[in-house]
This record gives sequence, structure tokens and C-alpha cells, in this order.
Amino acid sequence: MDDIVKTALKKWPNVPACRGWLALDARGDWYMRDDRVQAAGFFPCIKGSRIQHDKLREFIHRNYACDDDGAWYFQNGPQRVYVELEAAPFVWRVAPQDFSLTSHSGLAATLCSAWFDEAGRLFLDTDIGFGLVHTQDMHEAARAVEAGLWRPEPMPFAAMSQHFGFVPSPQRAWGLSEKR
Repeated sequence: MDDIVKTALKKWPNVPACRGWLALDARGDWYMRDDRVQAAGFFPCIKGSRIQHDKLREFIHRNYACDDDGAWYFQNGPQRVYVELEAAPFVWRVAPQDFSLTSHSGLAATLCSAWFDEAGRLFLDTDIGFGLVHTQDMHEAARAVEAGLWRPEPMPFAAMSQHFGFVPSPQRAWGLSEKR
């Protein structure tokens, strides 16, 4: 976490959290969801505005974390901004040479187990958390499976969040509706 964020937390410790305003899609892209977008519907049906500013994405990545209940958030100064997840907390990129893993936020990870859902999507549990393999890296992932390095097992997508301990939608989990 950035020092400026730690300082802001100390200075303003009781800033209310927000939910529904930030989302991570299945390709590792961040989306801002203002009142108008939230009123139109839940993520991912209504995505919002894709964050394209490199420095802002880097700031989000450095301050992306998980609370004790499994809800992922971005610590924006003193305010915790909970993240709506389309698929999982991480989106994995797979290196073609050695099948090493890097998260959408640039963190290296080590594979613990592999899983596939009813739609054929490949998910990986790692030493830093659970995530979906990026669609552009499925060829490399298939090579790892064919080589016997990864042995994916089936699991319904609906069971993954509970099994791996993450909250896909804090907005829905805490009974919040779309903004009106």
C-alpha cells in the first residue's frame, strides 16, 4: 500500500466505504461506475467507463487488497472502494516460455491448483489468490495442461466464490440495490 494512502488512513480513519463504483472484468480491465451507470444495472451487465489512464491503473493495483470477509477493494486514500468482480479477484497472464503466472496487477504467482467451470473457463488458485486465465493466454494454458503440468478439475462457477473465499459483488452481498 502506498505511503500516502497509509497517511490518509491515519488522518481520516472513519471515512465510509463505497460499493458499486469500481469493477474488474474478466480480462483484467477496471471500470468506473458512476450513479447513472449503477442506476442502469449491476456489473457486468452494465460495465461503465473503462479506466485507461496508466497511472490510475497502477495506483489501483498497488492499493488492491482483500478484507477479512473476502471482499476485494481499492484503498483510495482514506476511503475503501469495494470492487465488483466479473469472474474472480485476479486475471492471470501465462508466460509462453515457462507457464509462469502474472496477475492483471503485475504480481507474480505460483500455481496451487487448476479448475474449470461449466463454460470451459480456466481458473487457477495460487499462492496469492484465485483468478481466471486471460482469454488471450488460453493457448499457453492448454499447452501446460497437455504437458501434464496443470491438472484442472471441474467446479461450477457458482461454487467458486464460496470455495475460494471471495465476494464477487459486495454491492449485492450487503443487500444494496442499484442507485436510483
